[in-house]
Parts: sequence; structure tokens; C-alpha cells
Amino acid sequence: MVITIASPGPVRAAEMTSIAVPSGVSYELIGRWDVDKLNQILTVDAPKFFAISVPYTPARNAVRLYRVTYSSVVPEKSNKPIVATGLLAVPETDATSFPLVSYQHGTVYLKTQVPSFPDQSPETQLMIAQFAGQGYVVIGADYFGMGSSTEPEGYGVMASQQQATFDMLRASKAVLDQMKISTSKLFIGGWSEGGFVTMAFLERLEKVGVKVDGAATASGPADIYSLLSGFIDFPRKNDATWVNVLYILSAFSFENYYDIPGLARTVITDEYYDLAKKVYERQQYNASDIPTDLTKLIRQEYFDPDFFANSAYGKIALATQAYRWIIKTPVHNYYGEADEIVSVGLGKLVMNYQQGIGGGNNRVEAISTGPTDHRGTFATAVPLWKKWFDGQ
Repeated sequence: MVITIASPGPVRAAEMTSIAVPSGVSYELIGRWDVDKLNQILTVDAPKFFAISVPYTPARNAVRLYRVTYSSVVPEKSNKPIVATGLLAVPETDATSFPLVSYQHGTVYLKTQVPSFPDQSPETQLMIAQFAGQGYVVIGADYFGMGSSTEPEGYGVMASQQQATFDMLRASKAVLDQMKISTSKLFIGGWSEGGFVTMAFLERLEKVGVKVDGAATASGPADIYSLLSGFIDFPRKNDATWVNVLYILSAFSFENYYDIPGLARTVITDEYYDLAKKVYERQQYNASDIPTDLTKLIRQEYFDPDFFANSAYGKIALATQAYRWIIKTPVHNYYGEADEIVSVGLGKLVMNYQQGIGGGNNRVEAISTGPTDHRGTFATAVPLWKKWFDGQ
């Protein structure tokens, strides 16, 4: 069924079913959030979840939320065809042209704590309230294996994460075309894992000549090896207890997507392998059973930097970086000085690398959000992203 929609009006029953787009993309209305709900997110829900009070600009308009289903491919598996999902949030106004921001989500514990299930994703809720509630179209890809995807999760699998975000952008544009809505500017942003994905996405967009008006991250590790090595080789007193999940998700994802049978077993100790597999497969488990002491979870040889760097796992991590190209787009990387996941040095890495190229590439600016932790850095950065994007 192909339905052409002009500007969003009152919700109709016909819109509650899946609607096909000529490109083969489909979408379905999953909700409408009014101004009161959006402002509750900004004033009550977000401060409670992120444990920090931040002044946000109040929402001005209601927002319609759609789950977009689209075809994609897995680059690491010879472009195997798959189906992926994501969120499209459209401001409910009389306008027919809006700036667009693509949001890349952070690490989550459940498959459905992602953009296309916004009721379960506090970070997505904040983006919808602050951006879509003020006249931005907001989109967000569920990475492969997340949302309604039936694939194994591809955590830190760079080409697949680039593919998911790139195809979600194309799918969203197809849906917006059918709605007779155009987009005036393109911005991208992401938090934590999503900060890495945002930089990887930017590399893909620049490579194919898609103009990006601004890219912003919060607590984004642009170098996955640096992130993983840091907790093992140079631990800090404030390192988060849940970093154990980073090794579990990446080890199994690398095994699955790079087709290296048994890779996760070479990283995870025998005692915790079965539990780690449950974590990766999003089965039921007790989070307190995962050891916070990495020496119990990860095999001892990985604490030798040379072994780690030369292992199959380490070599993939070393190649998983998103900052070593000449960046053309204005970029703001926000970092927190008390972040328990991303160190200050890692938060400044992209800027320092770009400025270290000859006379210096000044397109990238690393900006402190003060003594904020991991969640606080994102909550503080979002209105700063908005102010900056508004001025671009």
C-alpha cells in the first residue's frame, strides 16, 4: 500500500499500519508526543535519569514518531542483505521544510533501548524533546542486531555501523519525500558508543560527498583500541564498574561479524564465558554476576600490551578508529572531566590529531562540559549542540 501524506495532520487509523514507500522502505506511526510530554522529559525525566539539572529550551510543538523499516547490507559479510529499523521524529507544524539531525545512540543493555523504541530510551527521549520539539526532524538508526533486527549485535563493528546509519538516512529521506517534507540542513550527533558511530558516519558521508553542516559528540571514543586498552593498561580510580560489558559485546561482535570462530573464548575466561554469551545475546542474566574485576573476566595474557595489540581481537580494535582522515566538516567533541568511561585525553583525541597535521586542521574543537560524569556530559552537551546547530 502506497499512501502519499502532505503535512502531518490529525492521526488517522490508516496511519497506524505499516506504510510502504516507493523505494521499498516502510514506516509506521508509533506515537505522538505533545508539548506537555516533551517538556516533562526536559524538566523531570531527563534530570532524573542523567542525575544532573540542565537548562533546556522548552518544546514549542508536538512530535510524531515513526518506526522506519529498511533494507541494508552487512559489509563484513560480503554485503549480506538484511532488514534494519530506526526512528523518524517529525515536528507537528505547518512547515514543510526542517533541519535534520541524525542521532547515534550509546551502549544499552536491552535490544529495545534504542531509537525506534523511544519509550525505552531516555537518551532518544531527550533528543526528541530538545530537537524535534523545536522544529528539527530527528532520526536514529537501531544498529544491526538492535531494535527489530534479527541479526547478531554488531557492537563496535565499524563498517556495519556506518552502513546502518547511512541507509537509515536514505530511508528517512524517502519517507520524508512521500510526506512532502524537505530538509534544509543535515547535522549528526551521538553519545558514548554513538559518539564513535557519529565520527565513523561522518567519514562515510564525507567520502561520498554528502554535505554535513555540523557533527557533535558527547563522551565519544573515536579510537576503540585506546578505549579498551585504557581500562586494562592504565586504569583510573573512577573507571566505571560496567566497562566489563564493553569487552563482552565487542568480543562476540568481532567473532560474529569478522567470522573468527571462537574469538570470544580467547578473550573471556572459561568461568564467565557462558554468562558473557548471555549478556551478548540479550538473554536474562543477573548483572551483579558479571565480575567488575577485569582480571577475572578477561584472560590474563591480554594484560600484556604487546599480546593484546597482536591478538586477533586487538588487531580488529586497532583498526576500529574514526578520526584519521582530513575532516572537512565542523566538529564539536564534548568531553567530561569526571567521565568514568571516556578519559579527557580520549575526548580530545580527534582535535589533537587533526591539529597535529602540519599547520593544523582547525575544523575539530574539543569542548569541556566541566566536572561531569558520563551521563552528565551528554545531558549537558545536548543543549550546547542545539545552540551550535541553530547557528550553523
